[in-house]
Amino acid sequence: MKIAIVCYPTFGGSGVVATELGLELARRGHEIHFITYSQPVRLALLNPNVFYHEVNVPEYPLFHYQPYELALSSKLVDMVKLHQLEVLHVHYAIPHAYAGYMAKQMLLDEGIEIPMVTTLHGTDITLVGNHPFYKPAVSFSINKSDYVTSVSQSLKDETYKLFNITNEIEVIPNFIEIDNVKKEKDTPCYRSLMAKDSERIITHISNFRKVKRIPDVIKIFYKIQEQLPAKLMMVGEGPEKESAERLCESLGISDKVIFFGNSNEIDKILCFTDLFLLPSETESFGLAALEAMACSVPVISSNTGGLPEVNSNGVSGFLSAVGAIEEMANNAITILENDDTLHNFKVNAFKTAQKYDIKEILPLYEALYARAISKKQLV
Repeated sequence: MKIAIVCYPTFGGSGVVATELGLELARRGHEIHFITYSQPVRLALLNPNVFYHEVNVPEYPLFHYQPYELALSSKLVDMVKLHQLEVLHVHYAIPHAYAGYMAKQMLLDEGIEIPMVTTLHGTDITLVGNHPFYKPAVSFSINKSDYVTSVSQSLKDETYKLFNITNEIEVIPNFIEIDNVKKEKDTPCYRSLMAKDSERIITHISNFRKVKRIPDVIKIFYKIQEQLPAKLMMVGEGPEKESAERLCESLGISDKVIFFGNSNEIDKILCFTDLFLLPSETESFGLAALEAMACSVPVISSNTGGLPEVNSNGVSGFLSAVGAIEEMANNAITILENDDTLHNFKVNAFKTAQKYDIKEILPLYEALYARAISKKQLV
């Protein structure tokens, strides 16, 4: 199959998922065309089945904001015609499904029909899409998609709740490449670079937005380090980072917290991590938690959104209500204070993550693409 993938090319979860999906599809022999405004951060172009097409947005003094949707839809039309693409797979309703629909209409005028699959990831629904300015466009884009998927049952339910959706939404969860994780595990893990043997290593990875409840991460760690020696690894960039650094200073734990910023070495950081903290206000799925679990790292998380679908309470970690700092800290200590307990949670975290191996999830997308193409041929 010849598949166009439209996504954000950033460190965010949706971009990573879209990129990894495309790369695995290419390894299975499909021809994959990434169409976006810059090369996705995890995109390797060494596979002969992988192509990248940059969307250029010309700057005109007339436009206060440059019309990316217009440039994207035009690029999609050109690439579909040039490469005889068979399916559009757009990640995010706005602006990608919106631009995809416009491309479909332009192509129909030339007698070309191409089905569009839209995958909802979370922010496009719960934050951006629910804004009154964008709500009609989001509803329109979802309803005009040929097929719609969401990364969790929770996100599917939220979408139906927030919007007037007449289209069917299928749940295809996010995934992890277990084979790649195993390869990373086989490489030396220089834990001593980060902490002493007697110290537990705790990690948080996010975009440091308010929804991630960064102060809760710091406060949970503060309570943990009061009971046992520990270090905290904070990975990512965002608006809450500076205030988090100030909070560490005020609590007197700056020497126990390392702020990495954005990193392409997540696997190495998770290699020496003992526990992952994700006390978010909401998570559509919890991809960061899954990545941690795939590295045999148990997770302390909130019980909101799609997290209960990923993190098995009492097995791969613990779930608590949003803002339950004391309970989360106590659960973390329960896992960390005993070597045997920690080992058992690590083993169970990896077993839980195996359910989301890309080899289990990819066939669901392949079947969906095949249905979309066959339905078009029957019309």
